[in-house]
Amino acid sequence: MKVLRGVGAALATPLKEDYTIDFEGLEKLVDHVSRGVDYLVVLGTTGESPVFTWEEKLQILDFVFKVNKQEKPVVFGHGGNNTLDLIKKFKDLKKYPLTSILSASPYYSRPSQKGIIRHFEMLAAASPHPVILYNVPSRTASNMKAETTLTLAKHPNIAAMKEASKDLEQCRKILAQQPEDFTFLSGEDSFTLELIQNGAIGIISVIANVLPTRFKEMVEATMSGETDTAYTLNKQLQSAYRLASEEGNPTSIKAGLEALGICKRTVKPPLFDASDELVERWRSII
Repeated sequence: MKVLRGVGAALATPLKEDYTIDFEGLEKLVDHVSRGVDYLVVLGTTGESPVFTWEEKLQILDFVFKVNKQEKPVVFGHGGNNTLDLIKKFKDLKKYPLTSILSASPYYSRPSQKGIIRHFEMLAAASPHPVILYNVPSRTASNMKAETTLTLAKHPNIAAMKEASKDLEQCRKILAQQPEDFTFLSGEDSFTLELIQNGAIGIISVIANVLPTRFKEMVEATMSGETDTAYTLNKQLQSAYRLASEEGNPTSIKAGLEALGICKRTVKPPLFDASDELVERWRSII
């Protein structure tokens, strides 16, 4: 797998007010973020992946490849709690030149650590592309423990980890013991500086949808050891971090995209559109 260093943008999926895909807005978004990020992540959490049909997901993926004029590496979000169905759908993904698959730990079912290991080993064995593990216990209600991640990191088709637990000790344990060819990525914008200082080599970012260049500057400064600059830039981003979570993700980030004129703030039910106040607050900082 191409090593995913730096910043990946977890792309939002622009929608029209009738909840159909806004392809014009999606093209604008890809163009906007590509000026600042290193790779694109399609249909992760920020892309509202649970509310699209499989056919819609493939349409979105097709379109991103079509408009990806800077030829950024593309990662596709393909996770869930139906292991066998995820495997079945791999046949449709073979034709795409994906860098990797981003797969969140199973939600709702709350599997044991042994269940999580079996789930990911089955996915990795069947996947035509390298797999990135995604630990986000705030959404799955199930934490992937460090020992579980380290076991899975030995699999030849599991290449990386997106860690969003905010558990620094857990992250440090993984970073200290992971295989040399395994990639550790932050999954939380506001936690990125600290994780890079502890050995992470990048971030799959939400805030990069709105502020790709400014966020990338902070990440680059941190990775190059320009500590004072990194802290200054990170401090300047604090208000954006707060706004990005104010009304939940992706609701909040879409407010920022409307403030930029890229797309409407529309999200699919059961999510609810951002408030006028939040859009105006985004306008005040961008």
